[in-house]
Parts: sequence; C-alpha cells; structure tokens
Amino acid sequence: MAWTPFTRRHHDRSRLRYASDLTDREWSMITPFMPSQPLRSRRRRTSLRAVINAIFYLLQSGCQWALLPHDFPPKSTVHHYFKRFCRDGTWRRIHDALYCRTRRLEGREEQPSFAIIDSQSVKTGPDARRDVGYDAGKKVKGRKRHILVDTLGMLLKAEVHSAGIQDRDGAALVFNKIANRFPFIEKICGDDGYQGQRVEEASPRPMEIVKRNQAGFQVLPKRWIVERTLAWLGINRRLAKDFERFSATSLAFIQTAMIKLMTRRLARYPLS
Repeated sequence: MAWTPFTRRHHDRSRLRYASDLTDREWSMITPFMPSQPLRSRRRRTSLRAVINAIFYLLQSGCQWALLPHDFPPKSTVHHYFKRFCRDGTWRRIHDALYCRTRRLEGREEQPSFAIIDSQSVKTGPDARRDVGYDAGKKVKGRKRHILVDTLGMLLKAEVHSAGIQDRDGAALVFNKIANRFPFIEKICGDDGYQGQRVEEASPRPMEIVKRNQAGFQVLPKRWIVERTLAWLGINRRLAKDFERFSATSLAFIQTAMIKLMTRRLARYPLS
C-alpha cells in the first residue's frame, strides 16, 4: 500500500508515550475480544489497554518482565493477563479475526488456497528448560520456529520445538490438523529440506519443492514470502533470540507479534 497523507496521519506514533502503544483505531479492533467486567467478584480496576500496551512494549523492546516502565500496570499483573490470554485462547481468537479482515482488505478470500512453509533456528537464553537441541546444519543450539504462511505472508500456523528436530520431522507438527482449519489449501510450498516420503505422508496437500540456485544469489519464487515473515518477526527484539523458559511462551509471542503487525496494517486503511 502506498503512503498517502491519510495513511501517514493514522500511522503517526509521535504523540504516543511509546512507539509500541496502540492508537485508538488499533485498540478498537482488539477491545471486542477483551474479557468483560466480572459480575459477582470485585470489579477490575486495571486498564486492559494498558496491559496490551505493556505486552507490545516488552515484545518490541525485548526488555525483561521486571524492567517494564512504572507507568504500565505491575509486571505481575501484565504477566498474569498474558498467560491468561494464552490459556483461554484470546490470542488465537484475536489473530484469527484480524487475519480474516486482513485478507478481505487485500481483496482475497478468507480461506487461502496456497501456503508456504519454512523454519528458523534461534539461540536460546540461559533460562530455557525444555525443547532445546542442536541444529547441525545451522550450527545453532536452541529452538526452531516452524511457520506456515499464505501468499500475503500472514501466519497460518506456527510451532516451536527443539532445533535438533529436522525440518521434515517438524513439518509433521505444523501439518497436524491444518486441513481442518484451512480446508481450501490446494498446494504447499517448501525448500529442498522438505523432500522425501515422510513429508509427503504428513502433508495434507501436494508439496511443491523450490530448490536453491547454487550458481549464486537469486530471489526464489514464493519462498521469499515466508522469509519476509520471519524478518517481520525479527523486528521485535523479544524474538531476535528465544529468551523464553518454555517453547509455549515463544509461540505465544509469535502470535502476539502477528497481531501487532495486522492491527497496524488494518489501521492504515480508511475503511478497515
């Protein structure tokens, strides 16, 4: 989308406390999914908008929970809501709703027909407890992020597992039940790491393998889309390295990063 005076005005973040804060337009897209006030227990005094702003600040800046600025709610409160939204599926519901709106805004059907898969091995921090291994190909000790995206680069599904698991084995985790959520996918694209009978048996749809050009650098057709999504995730410093103790938390931050990206994209359109 081209930048216009309208889009620049609605994307201007200079008047916000932090560049990661939600604008009024972005918050209006998330607030329908926030929990309502409890009817029988004590009324909630914490601003959920401030909680989401704190989570986005932590995601974008890469700081620790204990180093959140004091103008946000207490870090224990923010962490409580982050974990609560993971358990009750709030992040998933927000992501799925924004995903459909993004595809409609781009003139696409809500259900994709083509998907691209790839993985990224990242180092883990000193607190990592599970799902840590060694990727001999990339020479990285840590975890591997496996993502499946559509032709817009929007996330369809992600899995975080040990870096010691090869791509053809990790693909089976991504493909699990993917046809139930996206039944109209006709073909899945991947690199030569997804060749072989094991991937073909696990994939619910035919695989298209795009091999690298050994003669020199070349932008590979369709493959660049998923590489761009990995770059989008890397803009958030919390995802530059896997600092999380458990892989489920890393997966939640990937989903949160895509929510932040889609809300900003939708907010730039006048009719979104």
